Amino acid sequence: MASNRTLNSEAISEITAKEKELTGQDRPVKGGPTAQAQKHANQPITADVISDITQGEKHVTGRSVPISGGPAALTQSLASSSANISQKSNLVAAEQQHTGKLDAHTISAIAKAERELTGKKQPVAGGPTAHAQAHAGEPISSQVLHDITEGEKKVTGGARVKGGPTATAQSELGKSRQQS
Repeated sequence: MASNRTLNSEAISEITAKEKELTGQDRPVKGGPTAQAQKHANQPITADVISDITQGEKHVTGRSVPISGGPAALTQSLASSSANISQKSNLVAAEQQHTGKLDAHTISAIAKAERELTGKKQPVAGGPTAHAQAHAGEPISSQVLHDITEGEKKVTGGARVKGGPTATAQSELGKSRQQS
């Protein structure tokens, strides 16, 4: 199956949120759908990618088939989506509500800040994007900021950077407080 969609950090964050709904755990499960998705970060969503994520879902559920509305179904939906990505992104950005949570928009912004620091297309294992994805859907708290900072330090050699991933999360939190 050919797809013009890629498995970007926003999509991985959505898969992580679906996995958390299935498992009830705060963090992704080793070998689960998030782990499988991260192996294919920034790659086109192909049948092989969907298969790997499906296997990860089966691993966490113990079922022989994927769950309706679960991570595999989400990935399939993303692959078959015919919406123009840039139009959709522009619409989402125009309508963005600042929630104070690590939603897909905020995690995508954190991933962008990480890419600017590292110059790499894919997030670094244990980096700020990975830490943010582990907290997908959660309110931005001091613990969440601490974890993102630890990831940021990993990619910078110990320093925090003005305008970096942690600052991006703090900015989102500040914007959400201004809206309320």
